[in-house]
Amino acid sequence: MSSAQHSHSTYIGRGVSVSIANLTRRFGDRAVLRELSLSVGPGEFVAVLGPSGCGKSTLLRLIAGLDEPDAGRVAIDDNPWPIAYVFQDPCLMPWRTVLQNVALPLELTGVPRAARHRAAARLLATVGLADAAERFPGQLSGGMRMRVSLARALITEPRLLLLDEPFAALDALTRQHLDNHLQDLFLEHRMTVLFVTHSISEAVFLADRVIVMSGAGGSLPADRRIELDRPRRDGVQTTVEFAREAGNLSRLLTEGSHTAL
Repeated sequence: MSSAQHSHSTYIGRGVSVSIANLTRRFGDRAVLRELSLSVGPGEFVAVLGPSGCGKSTLLRLIAGLDEPDAGRVAIDDNPWPIAYVFQDPCLMPWRTVLQNVALPLELTGVPRAARHRAAARLLATVGLADAAERFPGQLSGGMRMRVSLARALITEPRLLLLDEPFAALDALTRQHLDNHLQDLFLEHRMTVLFVTHSISEAVFLADRVIVMSGAGGSLPADRRIELDRPRRDGVQTTVEFAREAGNLSRLLTEGSHTAL
């Protein structure tokens, strides 16, 4: 197997494992998640796909510890390894430069200025923004701001990266560009990733596995492994293999939505 045609198993090993058992979360009388169980292996990239309101974002918040379940548990091995969370809004501080925004997590933990700025500059170069270090968020495009957000998330060297529809508000070309960046970052850092998306094509392009959630109390009607070699590049979307994977997921999503009715 050439270096350009690794299977996903080549990359498994650096991230943490996540184990979710009988997870339930209610809001009033409505169970957004009901007795959901799921395991994610170390170094896996798992996309979470499903209709609006099925509990995808709630699941990420529970994994991150930003919310508490009504029942069940989330176990992450090797705690307290850093967990990074990327939202749809980049959440950058407009009065800080790009470099200062990326360096902020290290600043908050007391890392000396020179060291944190070196780390931030290295990550900005990785996401193609070395020349934007001294600019302010208001001077950047939406796609550039999201790349800053990704760089900031990676600066603590997380072993678990949670992304909640980070590219949903961007145009198609920018979104594909950032999907490429995210795949490259994943292959370089080899953390465990959970990525929420509404896009079947994006899920197939990025993920090792795709979890399909239905609207029926956050149930999991399908858990499908994507059998495409990495790295995946622009053009893979036109292949028969990609179309087959996307078609299978489309069918599973339709079946899941019927289950929820």
